[in-house]
Amino acid sequence: MSLNSAQQYHQNMLHYLRKDFSFSDAGDTLSMGWLPAGAVVIDAGIVVSTVFNSGTSDVADLGYRNSGESGTSDDTDEWMTDADLTAAGYIDADEIDASVAELYMPNGAEAVVSYASTGTAPTAGQAHAFVTYLVDNTDS
Repeated sequence: MSLNSAQQYHQNMLHYLRKDFSFSDAGDTLSMGWLPAGAVVIDAGIVVSTVFNSGTSDVADLGYRNSGESGTSDDTDEWMTDADLTAAGYIDADEIDASVAELYMPNGAEAVVSYASTGTAPTAGQAHAFVTYLVDNTDS
């Protein structure tokens, strides 16, 4: 998928990307979609609707990869690292802060969620990851 496939509407509104994932996605890094050039990430999180139940731990990361900006490293846990998925409810992306490197995507990037389990393989778990962002409407 190219950076040209980023979601951007012409109205002034908050944009978001969402990806549902389940216990069967253990070990995978899943694409949430593309942030367009000039996007500013303002929030992210995960809603656990069915608790995950592996033998030891169930954790998720939120971040990005395939940044269009040369010199910008992929960081698939930039916004959230090792969020515990063993309780139902909302988990805020606790690593979003004032660092421009993790909030402003001058050339776009692919938002991702990664889920990992350890111990006995899980048999249940469903969650919904999201990233909220502003688009660049400065030329409008």
